[in-house]
Amino acid sequence: MLFAALAFAAPAAAQDRPVPYWASIDSGKALMRAGPATSYPGIWLYQRRDLPIRVLKIHEDWRLIEDSEGTRGWMRRVLLSDTRTALVTGSSPRPVHAKRDDGSRVRYLVQPGVVGRIDDCREGWCHISFGTREGHIRVSHLWGLSPGEEID
Repeated sequence: MLFAALAFAAPAAAQDRPVPYWASIDSGKALMRAGPATSYPGIWLYQRRDLPIRVLKIHEDWRLIEDSEGTRGWMRRVLLSDTRTALVTGSSPRPVHAKRDDGSRVRYLVQPGVVGRIDDCREGWCHISFGTREGHIRVSHLWGLSPGEEID
């Protein structure tokens, strides 16, 4: 019986890491609350899976998060994912290139506000995917990475 309790506790402990860190919303609906308990009122309902958020503080099973617009509130850890995503920024469509090079072929343009999954970020570029479409985009066109952060 003790073994089962330890095995159950391990995944939650693995989710704890030094703050701040980046995560994303794992659920199609996730409620942000004014404080770290269900007794606090809901202040925002996110209905966008994979939306990147920044975790600022940890309190038991709750995380103080911040979204791309600077809104802060508390969310249960189980509603978050370690999947790295980013939000396309700006006021006009951004080019997604075939290679990490402004001179490479533009595969397509992506609208501001679109969320993609990122990996292999280095030298000012991230490999990003939007469903089945993928390519490289400048880090400066994304929200969801710390300045100078590289992802392998």
